[in-house]
Amino acid sequence: MRRSCIIIVTTAVVLAIAAAAPAVAFERAGDRKILVFSGGQPVPVLDPHVRYDWSTRMAQQSFYDALAKYNGNPPQLGPWLAETWESNPDATEWTFHLVHNAKFHNGDPLDAEAVRYSYARGLRLNKGIAWMLKDFLAPDGIEAVDPHTVRFKLNKPYAAFISFVPWWYIVSPKEVSAHEEGGDDGQKWLTEHEAGSGPFKMTRWETNTLYQAEAVPDYWRGWPQGDDKRLGGFIYRVIREAPPRRAALARGEVDFVTELTPDDYDELAKNPDYVVPNERGMTTFGIKFNNQSGPTADINLRKAIAYAMDYDALVAVYNGKATLETSPFPPAIGGYEAVPGIPRKDLAMAKDYLAKAPAATNGLELEYVYVQGLEEERRIGLVLLSALQPLGIKVNMVAEPWPTLVARGSKLETSPNMSAVFVTPVSTDPDVIAYQYHKNSWGQYFGMSFYNDPQVWTEIDEARAEPDWAKRAPLYRKIQDQIVTDAPEVFGMMANRQWTYHIYVKGFVYSPIRLTGEVDMYPLWIDAK
Repeated sequence: MRRSCIIIVTTAVVLAIAAAAPAVAFERAGDRKILVFSGGQPVPVLDPHVRYDWSTRMAQQSFYDALAKYNGNPPQLGPWLAETWESNPDATEWTFHLVHNAKFHNGDPLDAEAVRYSYARGLRLNKGIAWMLKDFLAPDGIEAVDPHTVRFKLNKPYAAFISFVPWWYIVSPKEVSAHEEGGDDGQKWLTEHEAGSGPFKMTRWETNTLYQAEAVPDYWRGWPQGDDKRLGGFIYRVIREAPPRRAALARGEVDFVTELTPDDYDELAKNPDYVVPNERGMTTFGIKFNNQSGPTADINLRKAIAYAMDYDALVAVYNGKATLETSPFPPAIGGYEAVPGIPRKDLAMAKDYLAKAPAATNGLELEYVYVQGLEEERRIGLVLLSALQPLGIKVNMVAEPWPTLVARGSKLETSPNMSAVFVTPVSTDPDVIAYQYHKNSWGQYFGMSFYNDPQVWTEIDEARAEPDWAKRAPLYRKIQDQIVTDAPEVFGMMANRQWTYHIYVKGFVYSPIRLTGEVDMYPLWIDAK
């Protein structure tokens, strides 16, 4: 009885906090306002050439600049460090003409040599973003023609090249070289430091807890909201679980939050003190099977699970604010087609496939690993657990921090039977989706299924090297059809993208190509005293 009373009182307190008029959360630095943002995912590595995910990318785009940048909805690729660019007819040579006023935070000019150095470093390290270009570009294929012109000579045509340029941030060669240790290309130092030219610079790093940035007053590109309105900086505060994150918003401890539950967003949308964007997303959710190790290496078991899944329940997890996948490709990606016969719930078919699966013995238990603190992934796990009960399959739900899940998924031997994975396309070109299913993506978080189909790999290679869209498009249709046939994952849904922020936060611009909870801090400002 005592425990029940405590639970009732605690719940009442949380409801009272949520119902109260929200207090302002922003902090001050002199006459400037510091925005406080909160999500559940830390920034484990800041180095722009080593790692990316939504929280890391949000920090990186605040500290660094790239030759081009995506903005708007639908996302449009526009100039940034490069004023203009051009390519030859077969897309093997790309020339970029740089702005003349860009500079790093240490005061050094950002020139063509810095661009050459940064791309060569990313390729040399062969981590993080390297997969985007390494099959087509070698370090010696990059030339600083003059201080404001850089040329890329690819070893074969690659029409998607320009679509990945916004992900290749430029670092200061002087800063990185000064902090090298044992030939590590500055990796250790860049884990918690930055060497960029972006609108903010790092001032505070508390691992897994809090990250603080200060605005660069004379940022070379200026401030879209005007110098009088720009932020003085921002704080990213990591709160692992959704309930305390929402409570922090209500108490006036944070201004802007992501990774709340669908129920939270629906409730907060009723409060005029908050803004709750509800935007159609490109981010897909799948339950990725380990295709080569353990029971899920059996395609019949994978298909049994895919046909047992309750897809309507997946949409219900988001209170209807989601759309089922009809292909491995989101509809906004070039070459998309709705694949006929993509699995939907059919228990009879699920049992037929199960009967063909030698691994499906009585008492089979499979591990479902999801990100700690993501309530929707936990709820999806419950849907999966319920869906597999008629097949006699038990589901062991395991919550792990995102870095732990990524580390496990990087190796065939440790990748879970089933992993909950959101993937946001980092480009508008279809290669960005197709390449997730290439063997060269093994070890990346989006490749933790270790999908194994050499014919599909060959078709992916052909499609990405073909500059003629009329020839590329049929290849992508074949690729989509075969991937669905091979059942490397449960193709789930695309949830609408939602955040919540106080009404005094202005300047938010949605672009579906940004990763899940990611927000561009650059245009934001606070309209409050």
